[in-house]
Amino acid sequence: MKQKIWNSEFILLISANLLISITYYSLISTLPVYISEELHASKSIVGIVLASYIVASVLVRPFSGYALDHIGRKSIYLSALLLYALIFCGYAFALTILFLIILRFAHGFTWGITTIAGSTNVIDIIPLAKRGEGIGFYALSTTMGMAVGPVFGLFFLHHWGYFTMFFAGFFISLVGFICASCVKYPPYKPVVEDKNFSWSMLFEVQSILPSLNLTIIQITYGGLLSFIALFGHEIGIRNASGFFLIYALGIAISRILSGKEFDKRGPKYIMPLCISLLIIGFIVLSLIKNPFGFYGSAIILGFGNGVIFPTFQTMVNNLSIPTRRGAANSTLYTALDLGMGLGMIVMGFISQSTSITTAFLVSSCICGIGLIYFMLFSLGHYEKNKLI
Repeated sequence: MKQKIWNSEFILLISANLLISITYYSLISTLPVYISEELHASKSIVGIVLASYIVASVLVRPFSGYALDHIGRKSIYLSALLLYALIFCGYAFALTILFLIILRFAHGFTWGITTIAGSTNVIDIIPLAKRGEGIGFYALSTTMGMAVGPVFGLFFLHHWGYFTMFFAGFFISLVGFICASCVKYPPYKPVVEDKNFSWSMLFEVQSILPSLNLTIIQITYGGLLSFIALFGHEIGIRNASGFFLIYALGIAISRILSGKEFDKRGPKYIMPLCISLLIIGFIVLSLIKNPFGFYGSAIILGFGNGVIFPTFQTMVNNLSIPTRRGAANSTLYTALDLGMGLGMIVMGFISQSTSITTAFLVSSCICGIGLIYFMLFSLGHYEKNKLI
């Protein structure tokens, strides 16, 4: 009998991830405005508030992976989802910067857990022969949230104000929690170890090489997110937000097409192609300073980036035994966050010292380094140690 991906459990988990992603990205586009206009904070304070979210998610990811392996999948996931939804109500009463920083830290804490727990749970139910395809579709739900979330947030903000927007986020997140609660999770027996806790338990050794590869590439993504709007303004693009819509479209198409290719042939061909697209996309973006180059690079970069994360995620899970999937996913997600954060800092420094154009050209070079790293280290490590 042919194994199917699209069963009720998979659909419910994808729905939960989509709804949570919509609320997450809705705050990314609206919260800076709220902090500056309603709380009258400076740009530096806005940066501190936003950074608290990333810091919390980075800190919690290794421990959440350990908890998923040693305590249980379902309980960790549902608890984090419920807390994530409830925290939205707190934004309506966050009238001081300190309270908002604490709130954002708590929200980042729950977001860090839900992303790893959701990924680990969905991998547990995807048939082994279709793991690449399944992870691609699951990652696509995050991409759809990235495209819809800002539109949702701005719509509620402009029509009904901040309070309504925050409570709408709570309601949508709660529906996501309900979807996840209806899933029939496969039985999982937590790891029982006689030895005492050690820091090495928080990370999966087999996942380190591909995770470092992801960190290198995500440096360029962090810079892209931070400076694409400013770059668009510099070259006379009035609607820079259109870049992300086209970018999301490229990601969506590539993720639909790439999963089956991975299941058939592995990462040997698809990953070099997609990293090469990133190299080309950044060159087009930096050198062709008109709408054609700006929006054309969006589809090229979207096609490339759409495959990068789900492919690495499939790789680290194929390198890990079931009882270490939580650690494997936490290692990868930690690498993701570190790369993005480092990219914001490095590309900010380059942009300030030279120009955003130079920063994007450097991004192309960094992607080249990521391609070389993949061919020399990640691919060989994967082919030698994969379990399926």
